[in-house]
Amino acid sequence: MKPKKKPNSYSAEFRDGAVKLAIETDQPRSETARDLGINVNTLHSWVGKYQEANRSPSERADQLPMYDELKQLRKENKRLREERDILKKAAAYFASHQA
Repeated sequence: MKPKKKPNSYSAEFRDGAVKLAIETDQPRSETARDLGINVNTLHSWVGKYQEANRSPSERADQLPMYDELKQLRKENKRLREERDILKKAAAYFASHQA
C-alpha cells in the first residue's frame, strides 16, 4: 500500500506569481501549471479565489439573486418530483384495481 503523499504547501508569493502568470500570459493554464510543477486544478483554484476576491461589490450583488433563484428552483423541482411520484403510484393503484 502506498503511503499517502503529503500535500505541498506553497508560499503566498509563489501562488501570487503563478496566478499573475496564468492570467497575464496567452498560454493555457495547463501549460503554465506544468511549467511551474503544480497540478492544473490547484492553479485553477488559485485563479478562482483571486478573481472572486477582486470582484467589485456590485458584481457580487448581481450573483445573489441567481443563487436565491437557483435555491428556489431546486426546492420547486423536488416538490414536483414528489407530486409526480405520488401520481404514478395512484395511477398504478387504480389501474390494478379497476377490473
